[in-house]
Parts: sequence; C-alpha cells; structure tokens
Amino acid sequence: MKKSGTLRGRDLLQIAAVFGAMGALCPIKLALAQSALRRTPDQILGPFYPVGRIPDAGADLTRLPGRNGRAAGQVLNVMGRVLNIKGEPVRGAKLEAWQANTHGRYTHPADANPAPLDPNFEGFATLKTDAEGRYRFKTIKPGAYPAGPGIVRPPHLHFRLSGHDDELVTQMYFEGEPLNEQDRFLQGVPPDRRVLLVAKLLPPPAELEPDSRLVVFDIVTLRG
Repeated sequence: MKKSGTLRGRDLLQIAAVFGAMGALCPIKLALAQSALRRTPDQILGPFYPVGRIPDAGADLTRLPGRNGRAAGQVLNVMGRVLNIKGEPVRGAKLEAWQANTHGRYTHPADANPAPLDPNFEGFATLKTDAEGRYRFKTIKPGAYPAGPGIVRPPHLHFRLSGHDDELVTQMYFEGEPLNEQDRFLQGVPPDRRVLLVAKLLPPPAELEPDSRLVVFDIVTLRG
C-alpha cells in the first residue's frame, strides 16, 4: 500500500473521534463535511447474535454487575463515530456490539466451541450515539475460533446499527492478524473497501489504562 502525504477520509474520521470535543469550525470537521464518505461494507449477522440476551448498560464489558473479577484478555477501548456518507453525524442511533471472549467462545447456547467460557464476560452491549454521532465502550480483544472443518475465523467484533433511516450489519477486524488473509467474509469485500473494516490497535491516551489499547472504528451509513 502506498503511503500518502495527505490524510485520507478515514484518517480524518479517526482523529475526529479521538479528539471529539473540537469546535464547529475545526479544519478536520470542515474536511469531513466537504468530502463524501464510503459506506461501511456489510457483513453477516452470524449465528451467535445474542437474541433474548440483556445487553450491558454501562458500556464496560470487562466487568459484570455483582462480580469482582475482570474479563480475561487484552483490554480495548473502542470508540468511533456513526456518520452518513455526507460526513454528518448520526445522532441517537442504536448500536449493538457483540463478540467472542478472549478464548474465542461466545456466550451463546449454539456455540459448540470447546474453548472455555469466561465467568466475567458476556460480550454484548447496546449503545446510543451522542449529538456528534460518537460511541464508546470498553471490552477485551476477542480470540479466533473454529467455524467448520479447516476454517478458523480471525478475531472480530460484530456491530448492528439501527439508524433513523438505515440499518447496517458489519464486523470490525484487527490489523496484522494472519487469519484475516484466509477469512472468506473479509476477503469477499473488494480490496479498496476492505480497509474500512480493519482497525489498528493504538497506544492508549494518558487518561486510559496504560496496559489497554485504543481502537477507533467509524461506521458510515447512507442516510443515517
């Protein structure tokens, strides 16, 4: 991939998400407003969508109410913005997020993976975007898991967006995972749009846990 001396649209989105308290005339916000964005590619809902489950209400999936322990695994602070293709924030959108635990197992009765469950992790949250389209939650990095004979899915998070006019189901993958190259769902996306589904593990800002990682993932829908 060629490096460029200019910021791409996704780079601008990531910077704006991390420094979300900027003024209305910020150059980054102006740049977002002046360029059309690419819609986030669709991905499968998957067999482990948490139907009938009660989602986490505190946006911290690393701890469960009434339990003293913390979920096993690398702590991630996931944040981003939900925007339409004009770069406008989608306010008050519902965003569901669910995932496997650090061992690669979902807390779902249909998951036959023999990997252990984590008593301190259930892996499901429902969020609302704020006035700037921002969302944020804490979780752990999910593990890879078997999905059939000779098939292992790479670590990923599921997202389901219910906006005012649109609905979008997608998945977020992690940069540098070798299994990404073998995953038929990720590789089924055209290369120029595949990058929209892959996020980096970044060092945490000073206000976050020093051993955690920051992940910025922006979701772009058509109208919002």
